[in-house]
Amino acid sequence: MTPSGQFILHITTAGERWDLLAWQYYGDPTDYSPIIMANPNVPIEPVFDAGISIGVPILQKSVVVTADLPPWKLSRTASA
Repeated sequence: MTPSGQFILHITTAGERWDLLAWQYYGDPTDYSPIIMANPNVPIEPVFDAGISIGVPILQKSVVVTADLPPWKLSRTASA
């Protein structure tokens, strides 16, 4: 996934964490590094205080097109 150059503005509530933001916006709690890199002025702390403005990059996800694949490739893609 790569940043598209666009951001969503997120205002934190007390107790939120980087991994929770990644889960909320990307569906993967381990994918928090793009959010951290987009916010160099935000201290890397275990939890956020309320009211911190966080720019969450909108990521371009790779999409696998399966319509033109032969059947043996479809089963591999589905199980991977």
